[in-house]
Amino acid sequence: STGSPTSLIPTKFTPFTTFPSGEKRKDRIENVRKFCKAGESMIVLPAIDIKDKTCVRLFKGDYGTAQKVAEDPFETARKFAREGAKWIHMVDLNGAKDAYPVNREIFLKIAKETGLNTELGGGIRDMKTIEDYLREGISRIILGSAAVKNPDLVAEAVKEFGDKIAVGIDARDGIVATEGWMESSAVCYLELAMAMEQMGVKTLIYTDISRDGTLTGVNLDHLEQLNDTVSCRIIASGGVRSIEDIENCAKLGLYGCICGKSIYSGAIDLKEAIEKAGEF
Repeated sequence: STGSPTSLIPTKFTPFTTFPSGEKRKDRIENVRKFCKAGESMIVLPAIDIKDKTCVRLFKGDYGTAQKVAEDPFETARKFAREGAKWIHMVDLNGAKDAYPVNREIFLKIAKETGLNTELGGGIRDMKTIEDYLREGISRIILGSAAVKNPDLVAEAVKEFGDKIAVGIDARDGIVATEGWMESSAVCYLELAMAMEQMGVKTLIYTDISRDGTLTGVNLDHLEQLNDTVSCRIIASGGVRSIEDIENCAKLGLYGCICGKSIYSGAIDLKEAIEKAGEF
């Protein structure tokens, strides 16, 4: 595609069957994937979502279902580190809803005190916020709503910070949602992924909202289509319920898998999940 970054974002849903295909594209994606994944095993990212300064989990992204899952976000993060986590996935739920950082100090303290690599999303809508978080120790920034509503920001951030910028693609029935999952766009998740790939985004986090917090299993069909469509590193999110989900994501060759409710409910042992991911 040519033109400004904004022109890369499609304005209407296009069925998957119309997407570009062909052996050349498949070969290119496979070569990039082999290069990126040589010697790497899938990472497991335990999740800490903060709402009103508290660790919570939502059911299918509904803020009204917020359930407290831990007393202390700092001790929770330290526990994840003790169990072998190298990365932690963090979301500012208030920020996602209000469109500006709300729980900044909590995330910076976690990054500073735990030694974990941290990725953070929620309420990040401008370069100033991105620069602030990265300067203060966050490892990777996740842009979500901005990818649809302000793709120029994504292009600028990727140009400035490279692979420290990830894009979160959160979808219901394959259609991207924005603003803390409260609004629906008219964009198919695969279309957005291809547009982000063209901008130079290296990491995509795909969340199936209808499965998030439900312990019903990840959406392997969508994840496989996404992994086959773009050469970006893919992190799975939403619905993880068992070690089998970890195995299946690793078998797909995904870069990572986020576990939230499955860890807090005891459905998954984090240490075991990390060990299992390392077997593939």
